[in-house]
Amino acid sequence: MIRTWVLSVTCLFLLVGCSGMKPEDFADAEPRFVLEDYFEGQTRAWGIFQDRFGNLRRQFTVDIEGTWDGETLTLVEDFVYDDGETERRTWTIRKIDEHTYEGSSPDGVIGTALMKSYGNAVNFSYDFGLRLGDRTLRVRFTDWMWLQDETVMINRATVTKFGIELGEATIVFRRQPSAAEARGDGTGHDEARIAAQ
Repeated sequence: MIRTWVLSVTCLFLLVGCSGMKPEDFADAEPRFVLEDYFEGQTRAWGIFQDRFGNLRRQFTVDIEGTWDGETLTLVEDFVYDDGETERRTWTIRKIDEHTYEGSSPDGVIGTALMKSYGNAVNFSYDFGLRLGDRTLRVRFTDWMWLQDETVMINRATVTKFGIELGEATIVFRRQPSAAEARGDGTGHDEARIAAQ
């Protein structure tokens, strides 16, 4: 009996230890994920939401328009869900230093999201007022984003309430080429941004 209890506690500590992933763990991972570089311009994303039992509950697409003024990144996100519902969310993200950003949105986000960026990863958490029929449930979103190459990024977001996982969203982002890139005239994303300043 005691041996079984010790094994159970050991397994629990191992599981908790495995869940302690930190942004700094990805400091040497490539390519480097710079939020304002990736999201400036047009981005398109495709996502799914699964409940805690793994059942698929929603599918959606998002069109994102990003603008960077040298200090603040503004993202306008237009969601279209598989049931026809649409939603717009606007994020204002301020760069604090090389690894830190602060983000806020009046569209359901409660308070400020502190974002940490290292290597190819960005991690942040925030409270959100999730609408359920005629009531709103305050939940916690914890997002991990990993840049795969210059155009593709993967986002995994867990949704919790009182520490209990309610579900998980998986979203794949693809940065759309700028007009110059689409023309193939040799003007890259960074060069176009510098020229516009």
